[in-house]
Amino acid sequence: MKETERLEYLIIGNSAGGIGAAEAIRGAGHAGSLAVISEEPYPAYSRPLISDYLAEHRPLESMLFRPGDFYERNRIDIHLGIKVTGIDTDARTVELDDGRTLAWGKLLLATGGSPVVPGIHGAGLKGVFNFTTLDDAMALDRYLDRYRRRTRAVVIGGGLIGMSVTEALVKRGVEVTVVEMKERILNTVLDEEASALVENTLNGCGVEIITGRTVSGVSSYLPGEATGVVLDDDRPIPCEVVIVAIGVQPRTGITSGTGIEVGRGIVVNRHMETSVPGVYACGDAAEAYDFIHRENRVTPIWPNAYAGGRVAGRNMAGVDTEYAGSTTMNSLHYFGLAIASAGLSTPPDEGYTVLSRNRDRYRRKVILKDGLVVGMVFSGDIERSGIIYSLMKDRVDVDGFAQALVADDFGLVSLPEEIWRSRLEAPRKAVAL
Repeated sequence: MKETERLEYLIIGNSAGGIGAAEAIRGAGHAGSLAVISEEPYPAYSRPLISDYLAEHRPLESMLFRPGDFYERNRIDIHLGIKVTGIDTDARTVELDDGRTLAWGKLLLATGGSPVVPGIHGAGLKGVFNFTTLDDAMALDRYLDRYRRRTRAVVIGGGLIGMSVTEALVKRGVEVTVVEMKERILNTVLDEEASALVENTLNGCGVEIITGRTVSGVSSYLPGEATGVVLDDDRPIPCEVVIVAIGVQPRTGITSGTGIEVGRGIVVNRHMETSVPGVYACGDAAEAYDFIHRENRVTPIWPNAYAGGRVAGRNMAGVDTEYAGSTTMNSLHYFGLAIASAGLSTPPDEGYTVLSRNRDRYRRKVILKDGLVVGMVFSGDIERSGIIYSLMKDRVDVDGFAQALVADDFGLVSLPEEIWRSRLEAPRKAVAL
C-alpha cells in the first residue's frame, strides 16, 4: 500500500485560475508544500491562443502562460497528464488515476469547463471535433493536413469559440459555414448592430452564416468519416470537417458526493470558498459574484479566472481578501475588426439609458442604470473601452459627465479631475526609516 503524500496546498487545474492561485500563495510568503494537478500533459498555456496554433502552427513555447522555469522557481510540484478520480472532503484527500492518494490542507478546484456536446447523430465520426484545448487544436490540425484539395468545414455554434475557430480555419484556406441556432451570431456578448458588423465582416471573407437553424445530424458516405451535415430543415451541407463549438459548461462532476454545493457551477462566497471549509473554486467551474447582476453567475472568461484564482490563493494562504466580482468582458479581433464588450450589451427593459455614437465601423455604446455604467459595446476604435470598464467595475456615478463617455475625443481627461487623477497616481513607495 502506497503512503499518502501530504500537502499544505493542492490545486486541481493548471490554467489561469490555478496559476493565479499558486502565485498568490507564494506571493503571500507561504513556503508550504504546493502541488498542481492537470489532466493535460502541457505546462500552463494561454488557452485563447489555440486558434493561433491552428491558423499558423504557433509553437507551444510561444503559447506558455508562464516561463518554463515557473514551477521550479515557485517550488510547485506539478503533476501533468494526471486525472483526479475522487475527492474525500472528510478525510481531506484526493485519489489519482495513477493509484496515488494526496492529502491536503487547503484545496482549490480550478477544473475549468468542458465542451457542450449535443446528442447529434454521427457525432462520433472521424472529422468531428471540439475546440477548447490544445489537444483539440492539434487533432484538427493533423486532420486538415490530410487534405491537399478543397476543404470545407461546418462550425456548429456562432459564439466566441465558433468565431475563433472560424477565423483560424479561413486563414488555413478552409471554406467555412457557420450554423447558429439563435437569430444572430455572438448573441450573448454583442448587441444586434455589433453582431451584424461581425457577420458582414465574415461574409466578406467568404464565410457563410446560417442562423435560426440547428444541425440534426452528421452524414457519411465514407466508412466512419464525416462527409457533411443535415440541418433541422433537412438541408444538406457537404463538408469534410465538423467543429462542435456550442460552448462550455462548468466541470463539476468531481464534486459528486463531497457535500460541495453546486448550482450551474461550483458555488463560492466572496472569498472564493465553497460550502465546505478549506475548499475553494474559481474560473469556468465556479459560480462567483457578478457585480452587474448582483448575484453569483458563471462567467467563463480568462481574466475572471485569473482574478478569482488570485483571491482564492490569498485566502488559502490566510490573507483575508474579498472578491470584488466580475462580469462578462470580451475583447475580440476578427479579420481586422476590433470589438470590446462588457456587462449588458442590450438593456433588458426601458429603465436604462443608452448613449451611443456611430460612424461607419466605429461605434460606441454605453448603457447606464441609475447613473452607473452597466454595459458597453465598442467597435473599430476600442482603445478607451478599458476606461469605461474601470468606471463600471468601480461603480462610479457618471451622471455629471455621461455624454462624454461616447464622445470622439473621450479619454481620462474627459472625467472629473478627482476621478482621472486617482487613476493616474502611482502607488506611493515605502519610505525606509
